[in-house]
Amino acid sequence: MSVFVPHATAGLVVVEVGSGSDDDLLDALDRLLPREDRLYRHRHGSPGHGADHVLPLLAAPSLTVPVVDGRAALGTWQSICLLDPNADNAERTVRLSYLAG
Repeated sequence: MSVFVPHATAGLVVVEVGSGSDDDLLDALDRLLPREDRLYRHRHGSPGHGADHVLPLLAAPSLTVPVVDGRAALGTWQSICLLDPNADNAERTVRLSYLAG
């Protein structure tokens, strides 16, 4: 299965959610991509929007996951999550593609 998000400020990650790990991921993202406008040339939109456009460097807009017996073959604690801190756009599209094999 191929998963793709066609947005310039969004990425996909495979991560454990719950137990605090999703909050840890967001905290790490804030440390790696500070939301200070003075750090970025791209400054339109909400504060920190320049950092939003650098996010795909860390979280790609696509990923591939094997499918076994009709289900994504993820590990016990793994989930596919859309990561997009862009507050300027509340709607996102996710595209899924499957190849029979």
